[in-house]
Amino acid sequence: MNRTIMQFFEWNLPSDGGHWNFLKEHSKSLSDVGINTIWLPPAYKGAGGSNDTGYGVYDLYDLGEFDQKGSKRTKYGTKDEYINAIAEAHKNNIQILADIVLNQKGGADKTEWVRVAKVDPDDRNNKISDEYDIKAWTKFNFSGRNNKYSDFKWNWKHFDGVDWDENKKESAIYQFTGLGKSWDEGVDDENGNYDYLMLTDIDVSSPVVYDEILKWALWYIEIADLDGFRLDAVKHIDFEFFKRFINDIRKIAKKELFTVGEYWSTDLDVLKQYIENTDHTFNIFDIPLHYNFVSAANEKENYDLRELMSNTLISCYPENSVTFVDNHDTQPGQSLESWVDNLFKLQAYTFILTRQEGIPCIFFGDYYGMPTNDIAPLKDQLDKLLKARKESAYGDQHDYFDDAHIVGWTRENGLAALISNANDGGSKKMFVGGKLSGKVFVDVTGNISGEIEIDADGNGDFTVNENSYSVWCIK
Repeated sequence: MNRTIMQFFEWNLPSDGGHWNFLKEHSKSLSDVGINTIWLPPAYKGAGGSNDTGYGVYDLYDLGEFDQKGSKRTKYGTKDEYINAIAEAHKNNIQILADIVLNQKGGADKTEWVRVAKVDPDDRNNKISDEYDIKAWTKFNFSGRNNKYSDFKWNWKHFDGVDWDENKKESAIYQFTGLGKSWDEGVDDENGNYDYLMLTDIDVSSPVVYDEILKWALWYIEIADLDGFRLDAVKHIDFEFFKRFINDIRKIAKKELFTVGEYWSTDLDVLKQYIENTDHTFNIFDIPLHYNFVSAANEKENYDLRELMSNTLISCYPENSVTFVDNHDTQPGQSLESWVDNLFKLQAYTFILTRQEGIPCIFFGDYYGMPTNDIAPLKDQLDKLLKARKESAYGDQHDYFDDAHIVGWTRENGLAALISNANDGGSKKMFVGGKLSGKVFVDVTGNISGEIEIDADGNGDFTVNENSYSVWCIK
């Protein structure tokens, strides 16, 4: 079975608490078309309460159960609705990945005086002030939860830095200096040391912090019956932490726990090094491939399709790659906006859904549309590609990357795919396997009518329209 992931959210979902119920209602139809893994948004209470997307983490133990930050439910619903939605997904043979954010916390309950030094935002290793005390929002007491599940209280000793001094009402990057603190090692070297990203930066080198996070993760796996994780912002956290953390929870929980990390970098050497440093413990997203899709969409017929796999993670570590076309960070209006235009969107999805390299992840915003961004749904088109992946995208792969504007590939279980960015369509004679001689293929996308019969040598003349895609499968 081909693993196929759906990122089941976009940035601008309505804050009506209905998202978990939406998943429950749609689990069967998603399973029917071949979605067998769903990545859900952060499910715990954020600093913004019922309006928080979850990345401004307040209380990891509050899954929409406690009256905190102005609401009981989260943006997506209540704890019971979350648990019920996961149970329904499991009934339909869908695994659930929880998005976990362990780099930062926000919405602290109280301030405390902390010894700091300002650092240069462009070189966090360079202190630009003497040490002095600031009033930092670092005390997390979770009084609304009243010690249920955990009595751990966070304070400044559990963090490395903040970006706000309540005393002077001043914003800067403040590195904590008490207890001999320093930025964590094993992080991306952008800005000198990219440990600090936002809000109150968690000190993952602290043994008590590690123990609490491990305890929480095991609780979370059990209470929600999770099947794995999407790890947020791994470039900002010591790679040794995640390598140890994932190995520990797999061992203790005795579950496979499929895991994918977000390391946002276009530098292939950096991504390769991260996979090697973490001993191939988990997958990461193929960011360079996404940007190749962006280039193909923007450059149109000037883009050489033979370069789609150049400088990508799937070209060197396909077994550790999760491929995607767009996500919540690349959608219009977001900080990493790099949207793949519709002129090439479905060609890109054809690429990730029918090839053997990597594990594809489709985006909720592409599938269901995004009214806020005036993006129409592609559900009907994607369902056809998903069905082709589910039923036919198996067997040895043969590539035909021999033309700048039309490329193709086949799978010997009975699939031939072509994508084009040319102003004229075309065809390729491609091998699908001698055992399929005499079989009749049709384009399941509906873009091309007619049938193609495989010759005695296992070849077929497969066609594609201009600026289009076709996926031919056994009739």
